[in-house]
Amino acid sequence: MAIRGPAGVSISNTGILLMCVCVLMLFVYTFRGSLQESTGTMYGSKYDRSYKVSEVLSAAIHLSEKAGRLVKDIRDQDALDEQSKGETKEGVNDPLTEGDLQSHRILVKGFKKAFPALNLVSEEHEEESVEGVTPPSLFHPDVQKVLKFDPAIAAEDITVWVDPLDATKEYTERLTQYVTVMACVAVKGVPVAGVIRKPFDDKTYWAWVGHGTSDSLHDLHGSQEHEALEVIVSLSHKGEVEDVAQKAFAPREVHITGAGGAGYKTIEVVKGTEDVYVHTTLIKKWDICAGDAILRAIGGTQTDLLGNDINYSHNLDPKNEHGLIATMHDHDKYRIALKDAAKLK
Repeated sequence: MAIRGPAGVSISNTGILLMCVCVLMLFVYTFRGSLQESTGTMYGSKYDRSYKVSEVLSAAIHLSEKAGRLVKDIRDQDALDEQSKGETKEGVNDPLTEGDLQSHRILVKGFKKAFPALNLVSEEHEEESVEGVTPPSLFHPDVQKVLKFDPAIAAEDITVWVDPLDATKEYTERLTQYVTVMACVAVKGVPVAGVIRKPFDDKTYWAWVGHGTSDSLHDLHGSQEHEALEVIVSLSHKGEVEDVAQKAFAPREVHITGAGGAGYKTIEVVKGTEDVYVHTTLIKKWDICAGDAILRAIGGTQTDLLGNDINYSHNLDPKNEHGLIATMHDHDKYRIALKDAAKLK
């Protein structure tokens, strides 16, 4: 059957159906962005094979803040239910708390619900169904403000690294200033966006390489070195690194600060409180990916002590074996001096 339209033009039922489909597709394409902004909940299926960094970063901010609130509540209520995962390479107890597990569940379930085809690596390894999980918003107004270009990227090229609770030992000891929740987006092994949430300070630091940063990072870029060199290291091996640093930079005066949490130490370098963050032993990539992305976005540098960029591809070893150095200035000068003093090859 055909319908005769104006000027005697005959339109078949098939033609009408095709026109309706085209109009519907045009509507969805035109208004997709505004629908996402109003609802904040557009997510894909396991058949999706590409995602946008702006959406993954927005989800990372929302999820890190949500997880951070729970981490704080658990500490405030003394509901840690502390266990031990064993000892670190330095012989220090490596605790696991309810804060770690609950934060892990929020982050991992949220990412998997929103981005089912995404490669995801977390410090904790608990696997649970995402059935009934509310997906995170894929829209964040501050991310949209800095957006310059945002092509869809193949899911197989994206890895999200999650540290549900950095500085767990300090968390159990109420040294909560060191505690962070971190998420990082890497594309083909290169960190392009990072989130560091400090739940006990109610601050979120994030950056997207080539685009911009959170307001909390504005005017924090420590670009001038101090008269005495300020070096921040892990509490667990302050003495060892102090000996190396004193030897590396003599006769210059060196001040060594011991602190917990890789995220905390990176932010101290970004703020300019410290000149160098150095770690001379093995460190896991979920501890350092978010800080690496933030440093790259604001002109800083993070490498291993041999000068190599760190590859954050999901199919590589999560251990970084050759130490770490993070700076906002004079990176190679500090790195070479520390490498030689530590006798690394």
